[in-house]
Amino acid sequence: MSENDLAQNDGQRFDRLPATPADREVEGRASREEVVDWWQDRFAVPPETFEDVTFWEKGSGKIWAFSADLPSPVRVEGLGITLLRTRQEHWKPTTTGVKRFGRDATENVIDLEPGEAAAFATGHDQQLDRWDGDWGYLIAAHELAGEREPIGVGLYLHGELRSRVPKGYQEDLAVLE
Repeated sequence: MSENDLAQNDGQRFDRLPATPADREVEGRASREEVVDWWQDRFAVPPETFEDVTFWEKGSGKIWAFSADLPSPVRVEGLGITLLRTRQEHWKPTTTGVKRFGRDATENVIDLEPGEAAAFATGHDQQLDRWDGDWGYLIAAHELAGEREPIGVGLYLHGELRSRVPKGYQEDLAVLE
């Protein structure tokens, strides 16, 4: 593989994210530092949460997290979990990423009542005027066995929480009142 091939984004391989923006060789590619900082800035997820995680890009802006180290690039179909979508105006966490790392979030998490959580998990949008935090992508969570459990990603705009739970993740939650 030539240097020129490695300096371009390729949707058929995983490339490890550069450590810092200064190490970037592919224009537009996020760095490890930027990904960790984004999770900390948006959701207050401590940087040490990602200490043993490597980050990879496959395709244009699809960031994956992997709990091991491999040489880069790697030509495989999947590597770890999808974490984040970049290369768009607003970065978007994935449902899988939120379910895995959202337990450590302390900001921009909306705690849903049982009926709200059930509606959200099945993909329904709902009016929720009580949120007084940032607009944009939030972690929707509910209480399960006395702990906060992330359900998925919501988009909060103009008093409405829009469920961004993909069809394959939608589920019926038992509502216990």
